[in-house]
Amino acid sequence: AIEALSRGGAEAVVVERGGPAVRTIHANLAHTRLKDRARVSRADVFKYLLRTPEPFDYVFIAPPQYQGLWSRALRALDGRTGWLAVGAEVIAQLHPREYAPIELEHLVLFDQRSYGGVMLCFYEERLPETEQT
Repeated sequence: AIEALSRGGAEAVVVERGGPAVRTIHANLAHTRLKDRARVSRADVFKYLLRTPEPFDYVFIAPPQYQGLWSRALRALDGRTGWLAVGAEVIAQLHPREYAPIELEHLVLFDQRSYGGVMLCFYEERLPETEQT
């Protein structure tokens, strides 16, 4: 979120359930003077996604590694329409060894990049069948 805000993002929402991490996020937002453009929600992301959706242009998924949480979060987001604005992208960060293709109904993988021990998977909304030809 701080990276996006520092590069011109209008606002960011951070969802984190861990108390120490939330305190660090608040401290870093204050230190970078970006706290007025960010909302930090101390919540479980899976419960957060059950709320009334608000459309985002970018969703960045970066959970703890080796717990299958990146794919679980991606599936939860895929199953709830309304979270993504038109043209939105979802980026999942994981370790390359953790990656496995997953079937999604509304999202499709369109790019994948690896940088050492980090893999970024880029998803966008699947075009309706009539627009794919």
